[in-house]
Amino acid sequence: MTSTPRFFHFTAICTLLAVGWLGASAALASAAETEWPQFRGPTGQGLSQALNVPIRWNATEGVAWKVEVPGLGWSSPVLSKGRLYLTSAITDAGSGDVTLHALCLDSTDGHLVWDTEVLRPDPDRVAAMHRKNSPASPTPIVTSDRLYVHFGHMGTAALDLAGKVLWRQTELDYPPTHGNGGSPVLVGDTLIFSADGQKDPCVIALDAGTGAMRWKTPRNSPARKQFSFSTPLAIEVDGVKQVISPGSGFVGAYDPADGHELWRVGYGEGYSVVPRPVFAHGLLFLSSGFDRASFYAIKPAVAAGDATATNVVWSLNKGAPHTPSAVVVGDEVYFVSDAGIATCAEALTGDVLWSERLGGDFSASPVAVDGRVYFQNETGVGFVVKAGKTYELLARNDLGERSLASYAVADGVLYIRTEAHLWKIAR
Repeated sequence: MTSTPRFFHFTAICTLLAVGWLGASAALASAAETEWPQFRGPTGQGLSQALNVPIRWNATEGVAWKVEVPGLGWSSPVLSKGRLYLTSAITDAGSGDVTLHALCLDSTDGHLVWDTEVLRPDPDRVAAMHRKNSPASPTPIVTSDRLYVHFGHMGTAALDLAGKVLWRQTELDYPPTHGNGGSPVLVGDTLIFSADGQKDPCVIALDAGTGAMRWKTPRNSPARKQFSFSTPLAIEVDGVKQVISPGSGFVGAYDPADGHELWRVGYGEGYSVVPRPVFAHGLLFLSSGFDRASFYAIKPAVAAGDATATNVVWSLNKGAPHTPSAVVVGDEVYFVSDAGIATCAEALTGDVLWSERLGGDFSASPVAVDGRVYFQNETGVGFVVKAGKTYELLARNDLGERSLASYAVADGVLYIRTEAHLWKIAR
C-alpha cells in the first residue's frame, strides 16, 4: 500500500484481519511492532507503533548491515518473524531472458535465506518500462504461512515461507503502459489488485488459496487515458466491507465478495494514478493523478452510485503528489509532491498548516513513527520531520544511492531498499 518473532501464531492471524477491515487506529492497536507485512505496513497506511526508530544515519553511520540485492526491482521490503521478503527481476545468464524472483533475507544479518524463481515470462510480456519502473515493482504480502508476490500483467503467485511455489496465475494478461506498479491487498481469503492497462481497465480478485479468479470488474472509466497503478485499500463503513481502488478518472469502492461497484467519485481526466488511499477521521485521502494532480478528502458512502457531487469534503491542488501516498498523524494529513514539496494540512478541513521544500524528487511514500514523519527522495536522502502544526526538520540523512522503494519499519530499525542494496538502519 501485522507480530514480533516471539509472538504466537495467533497474533499473526489477528494482524491480517486488522489489515483487512479496521481503520487505521484500531488496526494499529492490534499490530505488533516488528511486523511490516505489506506495502505501507500493518494497516497499509504508513503507520507504525515501533519504538526507538533511528532519526539520523548516512551511508557509513547507523548502518547495522548493507547487503547487495540481485537483479532489479522497486518492490518495498516486507517483514515477518525476523525474515525480510522482496521481489526482483534477474536476467538469466544463459538465455538473457528476464526471470522474476522472490527473495528471503534474514533480518539479523541480511544473509540470503532463499531465492526462488517464480516466473519466467515470455520476453514479449516484459513490456517497455518507464524509467522509474522495474519488472518487479509491486510489493509482496506476507502472512503467517504464505508469501504472495505480484508482477502485474506478467502474473501472480503464492509461496510458502520456505520458498516453495504453491500456485501461479499467469492467465490474466492485459496490455500495460510503462510496466506494472500497483501492489495487491489481501482481504480475508481473497487477493485483490487493479489491472489498469492501456485498455479495458478492471479490478481483479483471486482466490488466495488456489490463485483461481473469483471476479473481474470493469472500470467503465470516462478518462481518455486508461492506465493507472494504484494499490487498493480495504476499509469498513457502517458495517459494509469495501475495497477502495483509485483508477483513471475516478476512485471506486468495490464489494470484496463479488466485485460489484458500490460508489465512485470522479476527478476528471486524472490518469496514471499511483498513490494508495489512506483512511482516517471517516475520510479517504488520495490523489487524482496526471497531468495535474489534486489531493482529495472524500467521505466514503455505502452504496451511493456516483457520489462526486456530494462526497468530496475538500480538495487541494498545490503540492498534490502524483506518486507518493499520504499519511495521517493525529488531526493532520501529510504528503509530499513528486517535486519535493511537503505539506501538512488539517485532515478535516484541508487548511494548510505548512508547506516546505525538502529537496529532490520523490516517489517513495512516507511513514509515521513515534511523532515523526519520514520522507525519502529518489537520490536516497531521508528527511525526518516532527509531526505537528509547525514545520521542524529533525534530520537529513543521505545514503548516496538511488531509491524509489518505501521504508519498512520495526522496533529500533528502518529497512531501506536502494538501487543495488538493502540496508538495515539501526540506533
